[in-house]
Amino acid sequence: MTAQIVLATHNPHKVQEFGAIVAATRPDLEVVGYDGPEPVEDGVTFAANALIKARAAAAHTGLPALADDSGIAVDALGGAPGAFSAYWAGHAKDAVANRDLLLDQLSDIADPHRAAQFVSVIALVTPGGAEHVVEGRWPGRLATAASGAGGFGYDPVFIPDGQNAPERTVGEWTADEKNAVSHRARAFRALVPLLANL
Repeated sequence: MTAQIVLATHNPHKVQEFGAIVAATRPDLEVVGYDGPEPVEDGVTFAANALIKARAAAAHTGLPALADDSGIAVDALGGAPGAFSAYWAGHAKDAVANRDLLLDQLSDIADPHRAAQFVSVIALVTPGGAEHVVEGRWPGRLATAASGAGGFGYDPVFIPDGQNAPERTVGEWTADEKNAVSHRARAFRALVPLLANL
């Protein structure tokens, strides 16, 4: 029998990505999208925003809820954009504008100092009120220009560590490659033991 868990996002890319990650470890657990009202994400950390979203989805649907809050943290910017990644260039949540602004801000920064990491914090909230938070980090650096049409968000400007030459941005990776090692995959691996109790 397939159980359902709601992913607290209106972003179909995230639902698809999470569905693939979950299916690899819990094929009996179906990730469904959230159709309720979007809560105000007024937290200043990934964890605070993930919990806000998961609580709202669990309350609205009566299902266990997962919420991911993720973004990119750049060393030279003191960890920014961080929790403000989606709004870096303004409230329009324009991914291209966000990337362009970030690249412009780092235009004079040499490659050795362009270290960055993707961060994913996943909150699990049950209708009974249990709450858990896990984190995954994916180290790398920022490219000097966007490359690749895959993925979304900052993927086309992020070059993960540990690649053989030639290195590629995540925008040039396949979905399967990304889902195997991404920040969300790393966070989800930490979540797997908690899902076993659902």
